[in-house]
Amino acid sequence: MHALFEERRYLIPFRASLLPQIFCDTLIVGSGVAGLRAAIAASAHGEVIVLAKADIKRSSTAWAQGGIAAVLGTSEAAVRMHVEDTIETGCGLCDAGVVQSTVAGARPRIEELRNWGMRFDVNEEGEISLGREGGHRESRILHSDGDATGRELVRCLGQHVQKNSAIRVFENCFALDLLTVSDGDNSPVVGAITHHPKYGLQMIWAWSTIIATGGVGGVYRETTNPAGTTGDGIAMAYRAGAAVADMAFMQFHPTTLYIAGAERSLITEAVRGEGAHLVDRRGERFMVGAHPMAELAPRDIVSRAIIEHVAETGDSHVFLDARHFNPGFFAQRFPGIAAQLARFDIDPEHDLIPVQPSAHYTIGGINVDEFGRTNRPGLYACGEAACSRLHGANRLASNSLLEGLVRGEITGRICEEQHEAVNGGRPPKRIISNIPVSEHGGLDLTDVRSSLRSVMWRHLGIIRNGQTMADVREMIDFWGRYTLDKIFDEPMGWETQNMLLVASLVCNSALWREESRGVHSRRDFPEPREAFRAHDVWRKGQAEPTRTVAASDPTGVPV
Repeated sequence: MHALFEERRYLIPFRASLLPQIFCDTLIVGSGVAGLRAAIAASAHGEVIVLAKADIKRSSTAWAQGGIAAVLGTSEAAVRMHVEDTIETGCGLCDAGVVQSTVAGARPRIEELRNWGMRFDVNEEGEISLGREGGHRESRILHSDGDATGRELVRCLGQHVQKNSAIRVFENCFALDLLTVSDGDNSPVVGAITHHPKYGLQMIWAWSTIIATGGVGGVYRETTNPAGTTGDGIAMAYRAGAAVADMAFMQFHPTTLYIAGAERSLITEAVRGEGAHLVDRRGERFMVGAHPMAELAPRDIVSRAIIEHVAETGDSHVFLDARHFNPGFFAQRFPGIAAQLARFDIDPEHDLIPVQPSAHYTIGGINVDEFGRTNRPGLYACGEAACSRLHGANRLASNSLLEGLVRGEITGRICEEQHEAVNGGRPPKRIISNIPVSEHGGLDLTDVRSSLRSVMWRHLGIIRNGQTMADVREMIDFWGRYTLDKIFDEPMGWETQNMLLVASLVCNSALWREESRGVHSRRDFPEPREAFRAHDVWRKGQAEPTRTVAASDPTGVPV
């Protein structure tokens, strides 16, 4: 990693005392499910500000077609099976305590959503319909409008937030960096410096700050994530001295619509849960012999099988086959996907659906404990931006919205401790950032972003190799040398700098992990190794990670 990645503390020069000042008790950066649920919890003990990079309806959560994995009954056996499925999918790196508390916390979170007016799909008896997805041995997935669960969830939480007088939402507000009084390890995070297209730079001071900005899928050319998913929260936390963990683990969704020249749109796993098959251009199913669960194997297995199959056949993609569904069922069950397919003259009742894998979910992230605390006082993280060890080395389908609901509530509630720890008074306003003007030539930002996303997809995608990843690290260092020393005055520049930093963190973690485990697959180390049944925790200024051994189940069963 080039020295500039470690030296840069703030993206822009500023003097805090000369900028507009805004105060709150809890600042939440991110407006998806985790951020909104944390805001609701934090509003019980103070004033909250939520920063939305775009408008509140355009988060990654709103794009989620899949449902919420949740055990609704009181059966301990059903909860245990969900825990076991999560741990099995996580390939030895889940934290059993975090898994248990998350799965057990599903029922109260779903009940409150229903009380707040969220609409769930129901069966003929009026009971919530439960679907099945990859890696689940039981039907336990809740959906809204078939394939629009995320959109309905954002609507429900957003309306509840807007009714709460203790919460303010700042839309189209870009968080550049977290504020710390000094660079010392014990210096608390006291808010963030932000930019708004109308109001310019602003200092937002807070007793506690929660990062809930989502993942880093935007650093990949092929991704299901919206365009703004550029790893900003993880990057700003790292610059502020927060540790990150397990950055090698990027989950690739097996089925995104493959149309040349078009954006990759998700084809939810629930389509396979309803019985759709994966086939090649000859119409042959290739997952039947690849795994006992065939098309419903965990996502890492299905994604690798697709990549290996197209490599063998020379094809560019594979297909989803839903032609055996009953007439009218697809459009009724998946109305959003049916409308999307119709734009390309694809009728799933008669046509195969072209698909390929795409970067989908960041499993690693800001290193947190079971309550969302980071190593920096005053800084918390939840949702996809955090590494809570819920998912291990591979996320179980539909556990992401569950994570945002349960762990967002926990983090928003627990951060009250920081308010109580502060001995009166407001944070100081004498923070100064001085950055010298670069004397070196610059690179075209559009070219840098395009090239970065391309090499990340080709060489840090589903199947990796040590030598090519080392080459990618050299490329990132080169782009960083002529980009990180610059001062930009608009979001594209700040995003590009963040993308380079998080891409470098992903690359370093993937090079360190000399094994194949979960979503991380290396040709030069094709098997899992016991020495790497551990989490790699990276801190600014450290050339090597701290290795923490994976937790074990209280019963003694390794996870």
